[in-house]
Amino acid sequence: MERIHIYHTNDLHSHFENWPRIQEFLLEQREYDRQKNEEVLIFDIGDALDRVHPLTEATDGKANIAALNQIHYDGATIGNNEGVGNSKKQLNQLYSEANFPVLLANLIDKETNLKPEWAELFKIYQTKSGHRIGVFGLTAPFPTSYEPNGWHVIEPDDCIPELLEILIPMVDSIFLLSHLGIEEDRKIANMYPMINLIMGSHTHHLLPTGEKNRETFVTAAGKFGQHIGHITLELAAGKIQHEKAEVIATCSLPPTANEAKLISDYEEQGHIQLKEQKIAYLPNAFSISWKGSSQLVNLGLKAIKDYAQTEVAIVNAGLFMKPLQKGIISKNDLHQILPHPMRVLTCTLDGENLERLILEMEKNRNYLRYFPIKGLGFRGELFGEICYDGISYDNESQTVYWQGAKVEPQKEYTLATVDHFLYVPFFPTIEIKGRNQVLFPFFIRDVLGQYLKRNYPIA
Repeated sequence: MERIHIYHTNDLHSHFENWPRIQEFLLEQREYDRQKNEEVLIFDIGDALDRVHPLTEATDGKANIAALNQIHYDGATIGNNEGVGNSKKQLNQLYSEANFPVLLANLIDKETNLKPEWAELFKIYQTKSGHRIGVFGLTAPFPTSYEPNGWHVIEPDDCIPELLEILIPMVDSIFLLSHLGIEEDRKIANMYPMINLIMGSHTHHLLPTGEKNRETFVTAAGKFGQHIGHITLELAAGKIQHEKAEVIATCSLPPTANEAKLISDYEEQGHIQLKEQKIAYLPNAFSISWKGSSQLVNLGLKAIKDYAQTEVAIVNAGLFMKPLQKGIISKNDLHQILPHPMRVLTCTLDGENLERLILEMEKNRNYLRYFPIKGLGFRGELFGEICYDGISYDNESQTVYWQGAKVEPQKEYTLATVDHFLYVPFFPTIEIKGRNQVLFPFFIRDVLGQYLKRNYPIA
């Protein structure tokens, strides 16, 4: 009987406060298991980085890869924070110094029509007894975000059969590193029982002891490095005879030496590097309010209109986390004000559907003003007031005006907002009726920074 230990992390999202304990635990466990002459594999299942952390923003994620290198993972796949949280150029450079293979089977470079050079479709690992394990990775397909960034992302069902056809004759077991979410993992387990193990992520689900779906064992370790996944497999006669999963709470692990300093250094180094990149000089401050319009929101609306070349822009006031102070503005200021990994979205609608969209916004306005939205790229506290520039609504007559003129039902109109509005459930007209385009590569903080640089240059 041969025993394999598999440790897995996922959705760390740059939570460096948990990293010292994760690092020490994984390095010690690998050595401990190997001393017992047992096999060890360590994988990361994506979203290791998140630009909400200043060091990730300052280094374009390279600091996160340097941290993963300390473990010397056996393999990793990417999440949407790596895939669409970076420009194509940044993603192509992200893993240049990685000491682990990136396993990714559903992303194609639109220029070459080939997989990216930094990724492998799959990797085969062989144990001491000769048991061969084929491992491949898949990331969540967001074509609206990947396509304009120069990538073609493939749906899981369009690539899994071909991969299995290649792998089945070559290996004894098949593992999937899945950054697809729990429902997709369960679907894959039911459709493809020849996949023995799925290590999941993306939806931040925690499966403390795993779950069996037909022949497939499905596991996941939650979010933010709060848990580390551990799977034990027992092999005999070329097959997995027994599997067991557990999760280890990071908070239950002993503190590491100089832990507090290590964590604060990650944060401080990010702030230092971002402060060095000066953007503009403001002669006066720009105030904020989450529950109404404000100077900074109005400035942001103008910046978005200018970038998207539209007559109208719409944002929620809760995007803006802090006011802009008078004086020199750096990338650090912009990152603190707009930490969200959001981009500008243009949406083209006919007048009839534009009116429907504005009615959706007006209907939800009072509710959203105080709504504590989480996820889908939002890193703030409240959704806040919905703010318009270039469009208005008369509540008494229920009439929508575009640049002061009544909207015509058959005429086409293009407005700019943030891609977050496409993903939240409050404005379905955008997704259902809109002709939408996410503008790459810049985040909204970069868009604001470019506007400030042009209009408030440093003397």
